[in-house]
Amino acid sequence: MPITITVNSADQTRAVGQALASQLRPGDLVMLSGGLGAGKTTFTQGIGSGLQVKGRVSSPTFIVARVHPSLVGGADLIHADAYRIKDLTDLETLDLDSTLDQAITVIEWGEGKTEQLSADRLEIEIHREHGGVATSSNGVVDLAQMDDGKRRITIRPLGKRWEGTDWETVFSAFEDGQEK
Repeated sequence: MPITITVNSADQTRAVGQALASQLRPGDLVMLSGGLGAGKTTFTQGIGSGLQVKGRVSSPTFIVARVHPSLVGGADLIHADAYRIKDLTDLETLDLDSTLDQAITVIEWGEGKTEQLSADRLEIEIHREHGGVATSSNGVVDLAQMDDGKRRITIRPLGKRWEGTDWETVFSAFEDGQEK
């Protein structure tokens, strides 16, 4: 059964990721989907903060995969981007399956490409409304007006790993777009 959380800012998106981190353990696969600028990396920053990993979590688009070692003796965070992955051969070059059981793996743009890595996974869609008006009074576009920070985060737990997880408690701090 999917869990949907509405947030109103990038900070709240990070906070949801941080709350999720409390449930993650080595071997977990998290697949993130959503359009450009939806907040996939922002969400992963929250996971990284919750896991207390080394390094700034940033978009892995050009690196393809980045390892963030744990600072507290926990599992490493592997943050990957499958946007340029076209087929199984491309996926194999990332060698994610060799570290999957030891690390927490978060893959952006993985839908339709990385599901075979694990039947037990979280599929998370981050949706933002498109639109807004870019205004320019002096030739500079104000992108802040294009994005009000509102997102709808839908988490779909798949597999036995997630059976019995009390999601209501995990995300109890978030209600109707307001962080308690």
